[in-house]
Amino acid sequence: MEILGKILQTTGFANLTFGNLAMLVIGCIAIYLAIAKKYEPLLLLPIGFGVIIGNIPYPEGLPLGVYDTGSVFSLIYFGVTSGIFPPLIFLGIGAMTDFSSLISSPKSMLLGAAAQLGIFATYLGALLLGFSNKEAASIGIIGGADGPTSIFLSSQLAPHLLGPIAIAAYSYMALVPLIQPPIMKLMTTEHERKIRMKAPRSVSKKEKILFPIIVVIVAALIAPGSLTLVGMLMLGNLLKESGVTDRLAKSAGNALLDICTILLSFAVGASTQASVFLTPKSLGIFFLGLVSFMIATFGGLLFAKIMNLFLTEKINPLIGASGVSAVPDSARVVQHFARHYDPDNHLLMHAMAPNVAGVIGSAVAAGVFFAIFQ
Repeated sequence: MEILGKILQTTGFANLTFGNLAMLVIGCIAIYLAIAKKYEPLLLLPIGFGVIIGNIPYPEGLPLGVYDTGSVFSLIYFGVTSGIFPPLIFLGIGAMTDFSSLISSPKSMLLGAAAQLGIFATYLGALLLGFSNKEAASIGIIGGADGPTSIFLSSQLAPHLLGPIAIAAYSYMALVPLIQPPIMKLMTTEHERKIRMKAPRSVSKKEKILFPIIVVIVAALIAPGSLTLVGMLMLGNLLKESGVTDRLAKSAGNALLDICTILLSFAVGASTQASVFLTPKSLGIFFLGLVSFMIATFGGLLFAKIMNLFLTEKINPLIGASGVSAVPDSARVVQHFARHYDPDNHLLMHAMAPNVAGVIGSAVAAGVFFAIFQ
């Protein structure tokens, strides 16, 4: 009976808490949304499963969790806390991304920059709520709607908040189709939503090759702290556009990107142990993340309307909403929203320009914070 009692004490049932149960439910909800609703399934499914794994209780002293030195999961989590996975993901994203729409419309870079308003506004809001400079900077980046960037910055500045920040960033990325349309409707008139734009000009191969080289030089000179993310993003794009490294580009954009996405998403989910995740700070982060994302969408839309005051050839202000760097989800939301008012109005390629500009913009914003507070 004594041995049986000890066996029972080592089971997860004996150590299960209400917090663990709550997180197990959250993990199952994430998996449901990924499978049934198809909300960012490539991210939410491994995150949700990681949440389940991370909240299975085990006896003290048994090295199983991501926070236990020497455990297998802690080695995977090291790729997150050390900042290794996000740059590798940026390499893969660069190898998959076509920057032609941005190259053909350089003014769209301004829309991508305007959407970063949410980052800096939320940084100030987080400071007012009592977060430190490093914590506030890490929380603010959620407004860029870029999971790897949020994870990279928080791993460097506020690793103790990595789990809540990552979950918030990816959650709001998945909820782009729900969050952005009401703001787009509020900020634009029906006439503005029906504005049609000319097809983007064709871009030469030389321009595509020069673009990543020029961007990394300019961005790194403006914000040296962005070199890690922007550098890897543009390396991946140069592999794609050079025409002489197709094999490397395919490896980076497929196998490497998929492997890093699985490991990063799972590790982030596994880091959400109830004792670490269910805190007042976590709730504050989710609230601030939502505010940040809404302000970013508002900033892009507002700046697009301001630009139209000075442009002879008007742009559809809806594309300003895609300035957040949830690629390509925000651009698709703009396309679907515009076609609701004019079925023949195709804005996808136009929206992709500020969308990819937002990726660069959020990385630069993260670089600014990194250089200031590191």
